[in-house]
Amino acid sequence: MKDNKIDKFKELIKEADAIVVGGAAGMSAASGFKFYYQDDDVFRMLAGGLSDKYGFKNMFDGFYDSRLTDGERWALVLRTIKYIYECETGETYIELAEILKDKNYYAVTTNQDAQFFRVFPADKITRLQGDWRYFQCKNRCHDEIYYNHDLVMDLCDKIENDTLPDSLIPRCPHCGGEMAPWVRSREFLEGKDYMREFERYMDFLKANMHRRVLFLELGVGMMTPMFIKEPFMNMVYQWPDAFYATVNPQHAIIPKEIAAKSLGIDEDINIVLKKILGKPIDHIKADSKIFNPKRIY
Repeated sequence: MKDNKIDKFKELIKEADAIVVGGAAGMSAASGFKFYYQDDDVFRMLAGGLSDKYGFKNMFDGFYDSRLTDGERWALVLRTIKYIYECETGETYIELAEILKDKNYYAVTTNQDAQFFRVFPADKITRLQGDWRYFQCKNRCHDEIYYNHDLVMDLCDKIENDTLPDSLIPRCPHCGGEMAPWVRSREFLEGKDYMREFERYMDFLKANMHRRVLFLELGVGMMTPMFIKEPFMNMVYQWPDAFYATVNPQHAIIPKEIAAKSLGIDEDINIVLKKILGKPIDHIKADSKIFNPKRIY
């Protein structure tokens, strides 16, 4: 049955006039980036001694642990951002780019790890929840985000005992308040940069709404369905020639209202994309630790 679905998937991609990709946490998890949610070697490397000190077992629990000092939290943030800059490009992203290389497409993502930017042009991507590679004023005193590569690399070298000294915590150049990563939070800045990308996404949708549009959802969970999953389903319901395809080993959900215009594949994204490209999958070992975070950001 799954091979029949793969054939259908190939046909949908071939026949689509436009493809809107929605990529979320499962997309990166399928490439092995699970340290945000699970205790693995990368998590332990980034957490240093803070994991044992406070007892958290994944990076997101660490970020939100109220017992950490400001300097300890910044140490976690800086190490995570450095890893995002230096890690390899995930296979799922490379293969998705290969599949879409001759297509009319646009990618919208809730991921903050910038993997989409490794393989797709920036003008074909909208970041709905920001990007770790940028800082903003935590007080939102002005509408600006700051590329942080050089600062992050410099500050990582100055972390001592899993703590960034208070005197080195990044400060806003305008108000002097603390900076923060430009990622979804209570302080998240939806300013001119955010709106420019969002409007570009809307323009793509408007330009293609009367064509055969494939809404391709990859690894979107149920914590924040309002960003990708629900809009995709609603547009497929309303647009006569639109089709919805979701690849997710846990949440390949198809509402009955669009069942005739949908395809759900409950299989590993890495394996599905390789099958689309006709690549071997025998070397892929089943993950004994299923990606099943307690919460999805």
